[in-house]
Amino acid sequence: MSARAPHALRDPAASAAGGKRAAAKAAPSVTDAAAASFAALTHKLDYLDAADILRVRDAYRFADEAHLGQFRASGEPYITHPIAVAGLCAEWKLDAQAIMAALMHDAMEDCGISKAELIERFGAPVADLVDGLTKLDKLQFSTREESQAESFRKMLLAMARDVRVILIKLADRLHNMRTMDAVAQAKRTRIAGETLDIYAPIAHRLGLNQTYRELQELSFQHLRPWRHAALSKAVQKARGYRRDIVERIQLDVERAFVQAKLPVQVYGREKTLFSIYQKMREKHLSFAQVNDIFGFRIVVPTQTECYVAMGTLHQLFKPLPGRFKDYIAIPKANGYQSLHTTLVSPLGTAVEFQIRTEQMHAVAEKGIAAHWLYKSGGAQVQEAQRLGAMWLQSLIDIQDETHDATEFLEHIKIDLFPDAVYVFTPKSKILALPRGATPVDFAYAIHTDVGDHTVAAKVNGEPVALRTELRSGDVVEIIGSAGARPNPAWLNFVRTGRARSKIRHYLKNMEQEESQDLGEKMLAQALRAEGLQLPGDDAPGAALWAQLTRWSGNKTRADLYTDIGLGRKIAAIVAKRLARLMAEHGSKPDPVMLTMGRYAADDAAPSQGLVLIDGGEGASVRLAPCCRPIPGDSIVGYLGRGEGLMVHTGDCSVGKRLFERDAEHWMGVDWAEQPTRTFTTAVSLLVRNGKGVLAQVAQAVSAAEADITHIDMGKEPATETTEFQLLLSVRDRLHLADVMRTLKRSPAVLRVARVKP
Repeated sequence: MSARAPHALRDPAASAAGGKRAAAKAAPSVTDAAAASFAALTHKLDYLDAADILRVRDAYRFADEAHLGQFRASGEPYITHPIAVAGLCAEWKLDAQAIMAALMHDAMEDCGISKAELIERFGAPVADLVDGLTKLDKLQFSTREESQAESFRKMLLAMARDVRVILIKLADRLHNMRTMDAVAQAKRTRIAGETLDIYAPIAHRLGLNQTYRELQELSFQHLRPWRHAALSKAVQKARGYRRDIVERIQLDVERAFVQAKLPVQVYGREKTLFSIYQKMREKHLSFAQVNDIFGFRIVVPTQTECYVAMGTLHQLFKPLPGRFKDYIAIPKANGYQSLHTTLVSPLGTAVEFQIRTEQMHAVAEKGIAAHWLYKSGGAQVQEAQRLGAMWLQSLIDIQDETHDATEFLEHIKIDLFPDAVYVFTPKSKILALPRGATPVDFAYAIHTDVGDHTVAAKVNGEPVALRTELRSGDVVEIIGSAGARPNPAWLNFVRTGRARSKIRHYLKNMEQEESQDLGEKMLAQALRAEGLQLPGDDAPGAALWAQLTRWSGNKTRADLYTDIGLGRKIAAIVAKRLARLMAEHGSKPDPVMLTMGRYAADDAAPSQGLVLIDGGEGASVRLAPCCRPIPGDSIVGYLGRGEGLMVHTGDCSVGKRLFERDAEHWMGVDWAEQPTRTFTTAVSLLVRNGKGVLAQVAQAVSAAEADITHIDMGKEPATETTEFQLLLSVRDRLHLADVMRTLKRSPAVLRVARVKP
């Protein structure tokens, strides 16, 4: 690939001078090298029929011509890269369309080939695959991160439509990582970091464990070359020391299976350097303390024989308690199935065994790509396909709610968890969730409506808090209510990208609707101060609104209302401009309206033009946490830029400082006659220490028909007296006075006062 547009996801081995002609370099014959490469590819395509091989050859010729004169950073002809990528796809036995797309995956981006040209020559499916692999070079982005996120989003959505896109992309990234030595160190580090953060987890999520391990190893090698080299030497030494142990265990195991008359294949396996490094870091171990570097894989013909093999091993060596995992009965989220058991060898070393069938082994190594290896299917392959498709569908669901590319990338990164917990619905359906997931994640995994209306949860029949972390084997039941809606606090503890994007989407929509209503009220009231009413939707009114939105820079009237409600524009200034425009169109102020002041929202009675607070305003109107106003307090409203309306008490010191600094953003507010809910305020208590003091306080609050929502005891050690704060839920100021009187009558309470900033 040429390096004409240095975007974040550009292939690392692209030549900095990719578009230069062969004459500029003393390179070997491009045609000879490419032909030899294609000859090497041909024997990998023996699973395709003759007609498909001809189509692949045609795609090769097209790519060869397109990349003529381009070289990689290593000096090799560029065409060697697409051929290597096609070779990796052929190892997964992908179909002819995918092999053709792999050969031409850089043609659109680097060689100016149009999608229409590819459709005409190779058909729409191949052109769509190539287009899904092509980055967004034509668009301008303010930052590399934004470009990377948008390119990544495009690729993932193409992948959700056709999984072959990501398989080709992973093959492309794998070959680039294998040939990155010729690239500058800074670029190498950036690409290795990106591979470790995004591409390796995607490979794992789709069950391509072989690719996942190699991408991790190569990234580790480029990111931490010194540590990689030191660990490599240590493992080689350990291999020498432990060869006798491994051979002895393998011999004992094979002999045991011969005696049990069980046909098995026994393979030794070694932990990758990256997984050893991770284990050392996470558990603060030295290399000598990592004792499961070597293990064994047992492959048997049938699923039943997996359990028989495990029984044979447990008779041979003692199993370690708590180290047995049955991923056959409950597969991992990416379709992986095996039995894992850790045994103690005669020499006292712990050795892990993985037991699986041939098809399970194919799914474990190739994941979703095993679909092409075993087209006739099989339960394990179908399960891998189903789980892969579920995850790909969740990408589309997240995209529907998240139109910002960087936010989309953040959600996807959250979702690429290698570890998972397996929980059950009350009807015994299994769901895989990331480690640390909560009942809210579970609810959104079932359905968006279930998540949106969640109010409580039960785990194993017991009520639990919504932030409770779920564990494998939990039976989770969600309790919902038709009137419930997502809580912003959920964003602090949910773990899945799906739940996070659904909650954010709902809150954004609600905030916009509420801000729009508030903005309309505020503009109507500000205009009444000018003796006018808002224009209607008739032709003259529409013309006025068009002029006003042009002046304000908004696209629609709704956007203007939202900006006013969020404090981005001041209602009084917009009202004066609208009054001037209305005067130009012949509207005159109403003397009665000017005399009586502004009207209330219901137009029924005159008011002082105040925004009325009844507690049902939602996200657009908030009560300041510094002074916690309640009905009966004198209040003022601060319209923060982009933050909506913040209500302070009239004597709040924080509010007074804000007023001195930014007087034009303050406006009149008042309490509605019938508030719709209770309000929270803080009181400070000084109590005499003794048995049952808290019980007496709680009883007094309950007797006054109030609720305690929080108790802060502070960090000071208890003495004869203790001071603490209560957050109380009360109806209004009179109710608060009643609660405080009831508290003062309690013998343990020495002093009660409302907390002020």
